[in-house]
Amino acid sequence: MGEMDRRVALVTGAAQGIGRAVVDLLLERGLGVALNDLDAGRLDALAESLGPQALPLAGDVTGAGIAADLVRRTVGQWGRLDVLVTAAGILAPTRFREIPEAEWRRTIDVNLTAVFLCMQAAVEPMVRGGFGRIVNVSSTAGKSVSTLGGAHYTASKAGVLGLTRAAAKELAPHGITVNAVCPGLIDTEMVRRNVAPERLEAYRTSFPIPRLGTPREVAELIGFLASDQAAYITGAAFDITGGDLMV
Repeated sequence: MGEMDRRVALVTGAAQGIGRAVVDLLLERGLGVALNDLDAGRLDALAESLGPQALPLAGDVTGAGIAADLVRRTVGQWGRLDVLVTAAGILAPTRFREIPEAEWRRTIDVNLTAVFLCMQAAVEPMVRGGFGRIVNVSSTAGKSVSTLGGAHYTASKAGVLGLTRAAAKELAPHGITVNAVCPGLIDTEMVRRNVAPERLEAYRTSFPIPRLGTPREVAELIGFLASDQAAYITGAAFDITGGDLMV
């Protein structure tokens, strides 16, 4: 992975779960990594523990101008931006008939609109550099229906897949690839907050590979899509589910 040396990444949702695992992997591979998350205290402590190649950038990516500011500060630190990983997301289990309008809008804003805003802001430095890797974290919900989340979660993750394809087609001539990963049930804080242990065990034993996936396994897939080896892959959505979509 020597080609990753000196490259720079921006990761949203970086303080926990899949985002945190991606940060660890990219730092191991020699990248400078800007970390974005809502919790400034947690983010600063994490970045301090990771060393000088980790830049903490707290902020709500749904806010006006925040995505552009994250990219500006990343480029200001390292002079470039090569990789964007949009791992920030929220999940609510509210059933269709009970979803409040505010909850619907917040879910779409975090899971879809913020992805678009971060992608749009990241494109300009990638075009200047003639290289870019954008990897969006969608979900198997984007291809089917969410196991845990409500209709707003499913709709937002399906939207990410459409956005990924459309951007991939437009950005390919600039040397920028855009792909998505679609995790199934991954052992993250968000999953454990929303699923009772006995229900989680029932899901686990029903999978062809009878366990939950790990954030590191998803990060390894994202790391491949961010590498030179994935230069001919764009507009794709990769399942990482333990075989769940086969049944």
